[in-house]
Order: sequence, then structure tokens, then C-alpha cells
Amino acid sequence: MSIEKIWAGDPDSQNPHGGGLFRAAVPSGASTGIYEALELRDGDKQRYLGKGVLKAVDHINTTIAPALISSGLSVVEQEKLDNLMLELDGTENKCKPGLGESEEAFNVINGGSHAGNKLAMQEFMILPVGAESFRDAMRLGAEVYHTLKGVIKDKYGKDATNVGDEGGFAPNILENSEALELVKEAIDKAGYTEKIVIGMDVAASEFHRDGKYDLDFKSPADPSRYITGDQLGALYQDFVRDYPVVSIEDPFDQDDWAAWSKFTANVGIQIVGDDLTVTNPKRIERAVEEKACNCLLLKVNQIGSVTEAIQACKLAQENGWGVMVSHRSGETEDTFIADLVVGLCTGQIKTGAPCRSERLAKYNQLMRIEEELGDEARFAGHNFRNPSVL
Repeated sequence: MSIEKIWAGDPDSQNPHGGGLFRAAVPSGASTGIYEALELRDGDKQRYLGKGVLKAVDHINTTIAPALISSGLSVVEQEKLDNLMLELDGTENKCKPGLGESEEAFNVINGGSHAGNKLAMQEFMILPVGAESFRDAMRLGAEVYHTLKGVIKDKYGKDATNVGDEGGFAPNILENSEALELVKEAIDKAGYTEKIVIGMDVAASEFHRDGKYDLDFKSPADPSRYITGDQLGALYQDFVRDYPVVSIEDPFDQDDWAAWSKFTANVGIQIVGDDLTVTNPKRIERAVEEKACNCLLLKVNQIGSVTEAIQACKLAQENGWGVMVSHRSGETEDTFIADLVVGLCTGQIKTGAPCRSERLAKYNQLMRIEEELGDEARFAGHNFRNPSVL
């Protein structure tokens, strides 16, 4: 099944061959690590405010497509196809144009760069570890999400239930502990205290200032309120003590290695590297050596190809880490990551709130996969950090 034609355009790329016509779309991120693969934009302020992708589209149609078609490679030869595209690029961060059944973690409150509220920390998530199946987990997650909407409305008014980039609510609160309290109240009120735990994506690189951290970074700069990595770590330990927090992503800046290692050594929960590791084997190897975290956030477009993403996943798993497959804040309706998380048996996925079609598309695909697998399906649940035991 060789490739007959490739055409890139707006809104997606198409790949027809003897087996049919296939489409794919690439997401984008709001809070991005400085070490991840380049996301090319046109920069023309007169068109989509500089966010257009015509340069990438042109490079696919004039350079990448002819090379892939003339190679005669089959569409199932993923590694060879990826390696060919990497040769066409030749740079470490893919800076040339155009190359760029699990436990779900539902994002229910948005802050940081994903919302216009005062919250510094980016995502507050719920993990239905006590569910019996993925479909059951979807029900629990949706019920808590809508219960949370009522809790927020009762406390702050109807206009506080607007949502952020990933579908989570974005009440205009400042204290991160207040967000955790809201989530805990919603879990309890929905009746799932024993079945649902909490995860966080702090995205601390977004509020790292002059070697310290500013938990009110959306206000005018004031160095007197900045806190140290040790103080921030102590705050996280309070969160773990006071709330059912089992997973924290990017608790420190992407280059604050000492803080990462110290914190991971002092807590017994999952510590996820996203901006720290950017799905890059070199960064993962250093994180393993320094014992900086114990879980990889896997984003295909951070590293630039499916083959490299799979290699990063295997490297993390070989070193005893968990792996969480992830969407991006600027997501599309493409459902590939749902298939990827099952194929790699990572046990964890986060792809936003149980609302908005670009988020639900992935969750719906996972329910279809679970239905197709039937009795062979295994829901990770409490074993989300080590699904191989199932």
C-alpha cells in the first residue's frame, strides 16, 4: 500500500492510497517547553494575526510529499517514513517548515496560560480510578464535572462558569488551594469520594521569574511576592496532605533540575515531566539520571514524529516510569492519540474536560475501542502508573 498522493491544506493533511483516503490534523500548545520541536507559524499579522500555517503547508506540498511518494514506501512502514522526514529536516528541534484502555485525567478547572482568570496553576484534573471500565469512568467524570459547575455557580455566580482552553471551568480565583477545595467539594457532593482522586498540571515554567516563582504572575510584576523552589515544594506537600492529589505535572521550571529531584525524592506520588522532558530522549535520559520525575507526558508533536515518540515512551517505561499520553491546548478533532495510548499500553491519557467536541472525540474513540475489545479490555484504574500488571 504505497502512498499515491499527499496534500496539505487548511484545515488538515490528506493521504490517499489504495486502501483509502486518510486525514490528519496537528494540534498546538499554549504553554510550550523551550526544548520541544518548533511549531512554525507564518508570522503575517495581516492573516490570522500571524498564526497562519501556509509556509508549513507549502513545504509539505513541494518538498515532503514528493519525497515520500517517490520513496515507494508503504504507509505501514512508519519508522522508515519518519526517518525520511527527519533526513529532510536535519535539525534537532525540527525547525524547518512542516515537520513538526487508559485512566483518563479530566481537566475540570483551568488556570495559567489556559484561562484569563487569576489562577497561576494551569490544570486541576480528576482521575476516576475507582471506575469499573472506561465507559464507567466517563460517566463518573461527567457527573463530577457538572456537579462542579453547580458548586462554582453557587459560590461565585453564573458568570464564573465560563471555560478555558481545554473545557475546564475558569472561575476568577487566585488561590490554588481554593481550586482544589472546589474540586474536592464536587467529588464529595457527587458521591464519589472513594472513587475519584485529583491530578494537577502546574506548568511552573510559565510563572518562573528570576530564579523564583510568582503565584500571581498575571498581575504587574512584584519581586517581593516571589517564592523559592523550596517554598513551592512545601506548598505542594500541603496539597498532597490536605487533598487526594496523586499526580503533579511540571511542578517546577523546565531547567530547575535541583528542585525537581529534591521534590520527587520527598513525595510518594506521580511526578510528571512535560516541559522538563518534551518527549525528547536526551531530556528523558537526564531526568532519569537525576531522578527528577517518575512519569513522562507524551506529546507526539513535541518531538516531531510518531517513531521518536514511541522511542521516548519505551525509554521511559524501561526506566520504570509511568507514561501519560496528552493532547494540546490548541486541539483538533483528530483522534489518533486515543489509538496511541491503547497501542502503547501507557495506562493514562489526558485530553481535556468531558465537554467540547475536540476533547470528546478522543474519549468517544476510547469507548469505541473498549467496546470492540469486549472481554479483553482492561481498564487501568488504580494501576494507572503501572498498567502492565493488569
